[in-house]
Amino acid sequence: MRTRRFEWEGARDTAAAIRRWSAEATPEVDVGPIEREVREGGDEAVLRLTARFDATVTPLESLRVSPDEPARALASIDGELREALELAAKNIRAVAEAQIDTAQRVVSLSEGQSVAVREVPVGAAGLYAPGGRAAYPSSVLMCAIPARVAGVERLALASPPGPDGKLSPLVLAAAELCGVDELYAMGGAQAIFAFAYGTETIAAVDVIAGPGNDWVREAKRTVSGLVGIDSLAGPSELMVIAGHDTDPEWAALDLCAQAEHGGEGALVAVAVEEAVLEAVAAATEQVAGKRSGIGDAPLALAQVPDLSDAIDLANTFAPEHLELLEEDAALLGPSVTTAGCVFVGRYGATAFGDYAAGSNHVLPTGGAGRFSGPLGPSVFRRKISTVEVTAEAAAKLAPHVDAIARAEGFPVHGESAMIRARGA
Repeated sequence: MRTRRFEWEGARDTAAAIRRWSAEATPEVDVGPIEREVREGGDEAVLRLTARFDATVTPLESLRVSPDEPARALASIDGELREALELAAKNIRAVAEAQIDTAQRVVSLSEGQSVAVREVPVGAAGLYAPGGRAAYPSSVLMCAIPARVAGVERLALASPPGPDGKLSPLVLAAAELCGVDELYAMGGAQAIFAFAYGTETIAAVDVIAGPGNDWVREAKRTVSGLVGIDSLAGPSELMVIAGHDTDPEWAALDLCAQAEHGGEGALVAVAVEEAVLEAVAAATEQVAGKRSGIGDAPLALAQVPDLSDAIDLANTFAPEHLELLEEDAALLGPSVTTAGCVFVGRYGATAFGDYAAGSNHVLPTGGAGRFSGPLGPSVFRRKISTVEVTAEAAAKLAPHVDAIARAEGFPVHGESAMIRARGA
């Protein structure tokens, strides 16, 4: 683990310095050639790229997974694991359902017109579950359940196949639990472009959601606007604000758990007291040294003048995950405004949110918590306005429409309104 101490230079400058340092290992990628191949070559290009980047030993004959495979996978997984997945699914669904607002809001205005705003689901969603390093059934649950709760009719899931050309049984089982309609053995940028543009086998979708590597992120950036996307999620991040009663080993395990996602994500330990910061740093080095899979993750250490500065640093940094391990954590929680997900109190490990607490683990990274939040049903829903103008309203509004339209150089807009006023 790479550890660096950052001197306090105020929230803005300290946050910027940590961001620059932790991003040094992030590679630059160019997805343009992959985009062109998929648009021009369709299925054949996606199959070729999947074999190349996912190192499948067995040649893929079809991108689409047989519809009966998920049910077989669910029936064959370990009973304890199935129970855990079902519990996680139940909690994720409950939180997602609490976010749905099906009521149509109608505003009747004084001139006589009314404006109704309602939400409807998109028609199709393309969901991405990462692979390569491991199988992630939890990401299937986190993406598919909010989409289904949102009312999306068609759910298509892509995930990188293993060397045998098949999807992980865990991914298949999770897809069955969520009622995913279509499964495709494809990963990386090519999967995102296939969802966005469509191929002979895959019908294009309206929204693409799900975490992925740098290639997936840049592909989503490229197609944003052609389709909706959830976010540009990058490497996983965790900031821990520790207090005098924080157990250093607990904090260390939390930081190292996030390091299991890879060595590019920002890990930050913050404390007011020097002794607390040093204890967390020492414990993290010790835990990392005894466990595999931690790698060369960057751990930033920041000592702050007081607790309010720690919160200012968190709000400026906007971490994906923020743990408040202070004794007054419950009081501090409402003052956090930018983190993707806040875990309050000594028992609130990020791992609970990653799997079974019910919150979503697809969260904004890289500071995007300043303007976005967790993946939820709203990503898969859109608003529609319906305007009803009565004759009385037309007569009252038309002169104002005409005045603004002519000021903007669009006189025919004014005529369009005024003809209705004269006919009222």
